[in-house]
Amino acid sequence: MDIDFVFDTACPWCHIGWRRLLHALAERPEVVVRPRWRPFLLNPEMPAEGMDRRQYVERKFGGPRRAARMLEAAESAGRLVGLEFRFERIKRTPNTIDSHRLLRLGRSTSQREALFDALFQAYFVDGEDIGDRDTLIALGVACGLDGALLREHLAGGAEIAEVVSENTRAHAIGMSGVPGFIFNGQFAISGAQEPAIFIRMIDLALETQALLPVACSS
Repeated sequence: MDIDFVFDTACPWCHIGWRRLLHALAERPEVVVRPRWRPFLLNPEMPAEGMDRRQYVERKFGGPRRAARMLEAAESAGRLVGLEFRFERIKRTPNTIDSHRLLRLGRSTSQREALFDALFQAYFVDGEDIGDRDTLIALGVACGLDGALLREHLAGGAEIAEVVSENTRAHAIGMSGVPGFIFNGQFAISGAQEPAIFIRMIDLALETQALLPVACSS
């Protein structure tokens, strides 16, 4: 089964949604999944150097009180899937294009998952700037990527156009926020749904897949 995961690396609900999807898939161990990681830019106009976290929160959420309520909701949901958020440690909100470029270098599903988890730990737990290339290189090396090649990759313009194109495509098919999930290219759902909802989507995709005609070779 193909599952397109539409996400931004600096979105807490994307990490929660991914964990909930994994919990759902654990209930369907017979399903062989081919995840496809689809970048989404929540802040496409973010300066390359990012911006002060407090300033960002005031602009994005209309003030610290509303932001605090939303972050508390994410903290509560995260704990239920084994994620710890330390929002108070975050000093800068990053431009996430380079972090998406890093993730795309993963050579396997397991390595991409490791990179995704490393980005979560760095940003949401340790408060590191995941828009900083030295930080990204260190994370990539820890996950098995070649540091020199990674530095060269990030220093150039490789895959910037692809990340921007994927973001444009997501908007074109009607996604205005993330996370988003598309099952077998047919059934889409947005939001960090509960595992039970994901299980229903997986089963629906499997049922539809089973009804497709089998191609006969001559």
